[in-house]
Amino acid sequence: METYQLDPVEIRVLGALVEKQALTPDAYPITLNGLLGACNQLTSRDPVMQLDETDVARALDSLIQRRLAAERLPAGSRVAKYEHRLPYEWNIDGARLAALALLALRGAQTAAEIRARSGRIYAFGGVEEVETALNALADKYPPLTLKLERAPGEREARWVHCLGDAPEAPEALRAADTGRETLEARVAALEAQVARLSEQLARLSAQEGSNSVL
Repeated sequence: METYQLDPVEIRVLGALVEKQALTPDAYPITLNGLLGACNQLTSRDPVMQLDETDVARALDSLIQRRLAAERLPAGSRVAKYEHRLPYEWNIDGARLAALALLALRGAQTAAEIRARSGRIYAFGGVEEVETALNALADKYPPLTLKLERAPGEREARWVHCLGDAPEAPEALRAADTGRETLEARVAALEAQVARLSEQLARLSAQEGSNSVL
């Protein structure tokens, strides 16, 4: 599946920019130091990262080249500030922008989890609005989101973003697939063994028939 080929730091920077725009509009666009703190935040992040200014600056440079972010120098300020440009480049805003940002910041989630964790980023009217937003992102080309198959024991399927490497199935789903492969291999081995035994019985029957004739 084709993806946008962003690395984990670029994905974290984009998610943090969207979050800070919603949570602290008076301080947005945000400085490099403020963005660094947002990226390394210990809560509402999965995985938790320990980036330095060089990491974030490199990611910003890459995103600016892709026109996904922009640098601003407010009048009278000597400190550059940064903002995302996703509404312009990917034509997403509102519910779709919030859903994508939450996936970028917190990894695979169900629609219900996204709604519960959205906080002040976006006021989803219900799980249905989340699902509508996620499906709209999945319908873009290349897709921005992907719905994974429901893992054994889970009530709902999880969603992932498609900004970087192709997402992997959850651990439980991979374990189930491995179990099915193991079972199929055992069944194949048993079938082969039954076939060999059937051949041996057929030969023995043939030999006994020949002996009885003699």
